[in-house]
Amino acid sequence: TMTSVEDRITIEDQLYRYASSIDSANPDALYDVLHPDLWAQYGNAEPAESADTVIGWIRDATKNCVWQHHLLSVYHVDVQGDRATALVYHTSYQKFEGDDDVCVLVGRYHDELVRHEGTWKISRLVFEIMWGERRADAAGYLEAVGGETS
Repeated sequence: TMTSVEDRITIEDQLYRYASSIDSANPDALYDVLHPDLWAQYGNAEPAESADTVIGWIRDATKNCVWQHHLLSVYHVDVQGDRATALVYHTSYQKFEGDDDVCVLVGRYHDELVRHEGTWKISRLVFEIMWGERRADAAGYLEAVGGETS
């Protein structure tokens, strides 16, 4: 039905907006995406409860971040009434101040969403971290192609 198509598009937009808000160093925009009573777990870290807690944690974890770049692929969205589940594949790159390396992280988000005050919000977020590494540009390729070097 058209309603389920609209719901899926709106949900996908929220899932992508989660990452773009972090990438644009605008954690306050996450209030539009995360349910106030969010329950979240990132890897094997202790679970966090509430959007305020998670947004504060993201703000602290990224305060020395020069840039971030998330690549997300939404693989599944299953809507049942005012609830939905989503599986999102994730690859991200981060560059921190004082570190020449770029950090790469690969994982999957297992999300639950609810319709809250007229829009879809992430109510449960589990980030399954599968692989990570630090990459150095030993060959100087970034400078050779005219990329950002700071």
